[in-house]
Order: sequence, then C-alpha cells, then structure tokens
Amino acid sequence: MEKLKMHSPDLTAQNVDRIAALFPGCVTEAKGPDGTLRRMIDFDLLRQELSDSIVDGPQERYHLDWPGKRQALITANAPIAKTLRPVRPESVDFDTTRNLFIEGDNLEALKLLQETYLGKVKMIYIDPPYNTGKDFIYKDNFASSQKEQEEKAGERDAQGGQLVSNPETRGRYHSDWMSMMYSRLSVAKRLLMDEGIILVSIDDYEQAALRKLLDEVFGERNFVAQLTWEKGRKNDAKFFSVGHEYMLVFGKNVTKLRERNESWREEKPGARDIWDEFTRLRAIHGDDFKTIETSLTQWYSDLPKGHPAKKWARYKRVDKYGPWRDRDISWPGGDGPRYDVIHPVTKQPCAVPERGWIYASPDEMQRQIKLGLVEFREDHTEPPFRKAHIRPAPGEAEDQLDDQDSETDEEDETEDAEFATQVRGSYFYKQSQVSVKYLRKLMEGKVFTNPKDHDELARLIEYVTPNDRSGIIMDFFAGSASTAEAVLRANATYGSNHRFIMVQLPESLEDAERNTTGTAKKTVQAAIKLMKKLDRPLVLSEVSKERIRRAGAAVLSSGVSDDWNRDVGFRVLKIDSSNMADVYYTPDATTQADLLLRVDNIKQGRTAEDLLFQVLLDWGVDLTLPITRETLEGKTVFTVAGTALIACFDNGVDEALVKTLATRKPLRVVFKDTGFKDDATKINVKQIFKSLSPDTDVKAI
Repeated sequence: MEKLKMHSPDLTAQNVDRIAALFPGCVTEAKGPDGTLRRMIDFDLLRQELSDSIVDGPQERYHLDWPGKRQALITANAPIAKTLRPVRPESVDFDTTRNLFIEGDNLEALKLLQETYLGKVKMIYIDPPYNTGKDFIYKDNFASSQKEQEEKAGERDAQGGQLVSNPETRGRYHSDWMSMMYSRLSVAKRLLMDEGIILVSIDDYEQAALRKLLDEVFGERNFVAQLTWEKGRKNDAKFFSVGHEYMLVFGKNVTKLRERNESWREEKPGARDIWDEFTRLRAIHGDDFKTIETSLTQWYSDLPKGHPAKKWARYKRVDKYGPWRDRDISWPGGDGPRYDVIHPVTKQPCAVPERGWIYASPDEMQRQIKLGLVEFREDHTEPPFRKAHIRPAPGEAEDQLDDQDSETDEEDETEDAEFATQVRGSYFYKQSQVSVKYLRKLMEGKVFTNPKDHDELARLIEYVTPNDRSGIIMDFFAGSASTAEAVLRANATYGSNHRFIMVQLPESLEDAERNTTGTAKKTVQAAIKLMKKLDRPLVLSEVSKERIRRAGAAVLSSGVSDDWNRDVGFRVLKIDSSNMADVYYTPDATTQADLLLRVDNIKQGRTAEDLLFQVLLDWGVDLTLPITRETLEGKTVFTVAGTALIACFDNGVDEALVKTLATRKPLRVVFKDTGFKDDATKINVKQIFKSLSPDTDVKAI
C-alpha cells in the first residue's frame, strides 16, 4: 500500500524535476555530500543550452546580494520532518471555526502549510521585527561561520536560534535580517493566489533594503504602492520628527489583478451613516420613497455641524437603490453621439445635450432607462439626467468609473470628486495612542509594544479585497494579533467572511523581561502579570491568543453585519517534531534489534487526532474543515468534511470495517500501516476499495 511521505515538500527536488522536463539531457546522477547517488543538474550542459542568456564571470550586472543569501534560499527550499499538533483546550470553537492560530517558528509553519494553501491566500500582512539593533529571534542559522563562537558565548541555543540582540556593531547586522526575511518571503509568495496581495510594514532602518528584497522576490512590475502611516509627532527629536512608518504593497501578479478589472475604492467619511439611515427608514416606510425623502432631508438638517455626512446632503432623492443625486448625462469634453431619446410622457424626442449623450449607443441608453438609472424631466424640452447613487446600483458602477477617466471637463471632475467612494491615498494618519488605549482596556494593561491599529488594518483588508468576500488573510509575525482582530472587525463591519491564519513564535516573556529596559520592560511585566492571573504559559503566543479571544467577544457585543457568519473562533495548532518515529524516515539506518523494539512506527504519546492533522498536511487538505469522530465496527473513525477524507488509526482493522468505509465512497482513506488485523486484510484493502469505491485514494502511514 502506498505510504504518505509525512514531511514538507522538497522544493529543490521539485525544481530539478522542472529542469528535467525542459532539458532532460541536463539531469544526471552523481554522489551527494553524504556519498549517496541522487539526481543532480549538469550545469555545464545547462549553460550550453542557455549559452545566449547567461551572465558569466565578473561581468557587471544589476542584482541584490549579501552574505548568507544563498544559504537563506537553500533553507527556504529544504524539507522538514515536522507536523502541526491540534490543541483543543486552547482553541475557540474548534469544531466549527475556519480560522487558525499556529504556534511555532514562522518559517517552519510556512513550509508545513505550503501544500495545503498553495495559491489560496488572498492577502498577507506582516509587521516583522524591525532591525533597530534590538532583539529579533530566528531559528535559521544563516551565520554558519560564526555558529560555534556564538554558542560558546551563549548567544545561540543548540537549535541555532539567536538569543540576543542584533547590534549595529555586528558585522552581519543587515545581512542576518535580510536572510531572515528572504527565506520567509520566498515561501510566503507560494501561498498567495495569483490575485493575492502582500503588505509589509517597515521603518526607515530597512525600508530601502526591504523594497529591493520585495522587488527580487515578487518582481518590480508587481510593486503596487508604498504607503506612509503617520502616527504622531515626536517633539523630542533632534532634527526631524520621524513619527511615521511605511507599508510596502506588492501583488503576486498585478497583471492578473488588471485582467480581473479589480478596482480598489473605499467609502468616503459619512457615506455609511447615510446608508444606515436609509436602511432604517426603509424598514419603517417600505417603498414609500417620498416619505423616506422627507425624513432623510430632516435627518441631514438635524446632523451636528462638522458631521462628515452633512456634506452629502445632495443625496436626498431616494429610489429602490438608495439615496441619489442628479448627474450630467452629456459626453465628457464634447463631440458625443446624438440620437433620439423619447420622453415617456410627451412621446417626443428629448433635447440633446450640447456635448452629445454620454452613452455611445441608443441600446445602452435604453438599458440604463430600463434599470431606472435615468430620470426624465417634466417634458422633452430639457435633457434627462443620470442618477448617481451613494452606493452604485447594478449596472451603474461601470459608468461611474468610465467618467473618472475624463480629465477634460472641470464639471465632471468636481462631480466625480463628490461621489461617495474614493481611491485611497498613499498617506494616512492615525495616532498610535488610539490602539494603545484600546488594548490597555481590552487586555487589562499595556501588554503590547507599538501595536498596529486594527481599525486601519480592517479598512485596508476591505479595500484590497473588493472581489473576494471570503478570502484567507495571513500574518506570520502575529505579535499582538492586530491582524486577527482586523479580520473580525472587517467581517463584522462590511459583511465579509474572511478567514485568518496567524503564526507566532512562543517567545519567552521571562527572557524578554531580562533583556529589555524602560517602557519595553514594563510592557513585558504587564503581560507576565496577566498570564499568571490566567494561569497560562509565560510566552508571547499565549498573550496573542488571549487578545483574539477577548477581541472576538468584543466584536460580537457590538452591532455586526447580517452577512457575517460570526466566526470568532480559531483552531490552535502547535509545531512539533513528526508523529512518525525516526525509523519511518531512515529505515536504512535501523538495525534488526531496533525493529524488534519498534513494531509501531509512531512516536509514543501521539494521539489519533495528531496523526489526522499530519495526514491533512501531507495530503494538502484544508486544516479548518469540519471533523467528526465516530465508532464503527468497534474502531474510532475520523471523517473530514463528509467524504473528503476518512481515517482510522486503530489497531485490529478488519475487512468488515474496510467494507463499511468503502461503501461511503470517500475521496481519500488512510490507515495505520501496522493497524490491520492480519496480512490478509492488509493485502485485500486495495481490492475492496477497487470493487466498491474505485475512485478512492487509499494510503497508509
């Protein structure tokens, strides 16, 4: 029976396969560093195949390089024999939620997720550790030439993780940070869908380097924008008050975004208030639009001075599509088409605007009239006008966007500027103290340093996902979990159903307390106090999870959209060594005596649900699908999303159970290799499924 590989993909081997498909003669066999024969690339032959396209030797070229870059890419591509173990007690709504919180090193997490979520993530937002000479912990061991020295000095643990700060006096100050980011961005790119977006926050220290790094990983042509987030003035600065940070925005494939005609816009301040009032009035008055118009006009009048909705008082007419105002129906710039438009009452052709009609053909004009988007005057002596709704009606949005391309008509530009949506600017302001004060109240103290504002992030999520209302949002430097709350806030406010995947290293709060001073130390101490009060482990990931729990409750307690599914839960998965014993991966290194001691190839202490999640990873099945547990023929059977996967890891599996499972016709079924009652059952499994469910993929671990 075919076995699952039970480790993350070997991307180097996959790249060799791709080259073999293009240039089969360039693949050969040679001894590797360990002396074993394996497939390798004959670069001499490959260079010959590409002789007109190779940059050779010391020839000048444009490229980004630093010490450790090559090792970072090797690290990104290398497979790992690890898994994700579910932790139900720390989860919220484990059985029903579609959100994930992964505890562990983010590079390992990205590798483990890449088969399951390859090309499926809509948006990634990360706020990585800034390279300011302070701590940033990573496990990658890029500085291999300094490893022994750093271990002796107590700067690095036995697993290669950096334990102390990265000061500017260190020779690899920039290189280590670049390597840490390069490997993670390289793997993260694979997770993004073609229309996916990545946003990365950064400050002045590494902004220039990060821009070049993103250019290399994603391509210069996929650069979208560099946003500036102003957070407040610093009066203690000696030269300039640098109170801002940057946010670099790249697409996985900007061409795909354009092909989808994806246009990013956001509501202008006050527009939502008007829509909410219209919704309230219509619930009372139904289709009595005249009464609604009268009430809406009074509402505008009663608004306090300075209210953002007051400037939209022109939107006081109402129809089934909502509040609207009149808009010019003539061709921008003049020389538009001229044809007859019959007045519905007088049956006479309406006066044609001096610049001609905005619609290129009579058929399009009639379509707009039938949609109710053209308003006629009392008689035919004046041209009709278009309706401009505060939220574009079906069939109206395209016309609005067409008008915005016009730069020749001052009047049209003014009207477009008043329309209730806008393209977001690259500069925005939000005092950092707003989020600090909010979190201090939510978390019973200031337990996070410099948290990002979840409301601003929620607006960004809504802004860059106009055509995907249920996408996956990922943050693999979760930290204060602002991104998780932002997803919940965006869903609750805008009626989307986005899912989140958060990844956070379980950094020791006690170590952080010892290695920090001043305000940062007080923040860590507040986090420790809260975790002790809750009787939780003293690690940052625990604080992050607690923030999501409290944020979810806070979001549900406020007014939320009826279109949101109200999912505020999350499955906690922790990175751990593989569930499989070492003999599973290195059978050639196992002696006969070892085999007598290891009849089972699964590590002690691992549960059936642990095995299930490693199977989900290996098979690339969504880790948030619903899971049910039942007893069949005296054995525990797991069912994932109905018939997506069925698994049984019990011992003593007989043909009766195999036949029962086969009648359900699952897409996939998996057993433990040593779990069958006897050899006859094991041999017959394939034949049973071939007879009763030939399309089922049958494997073992």
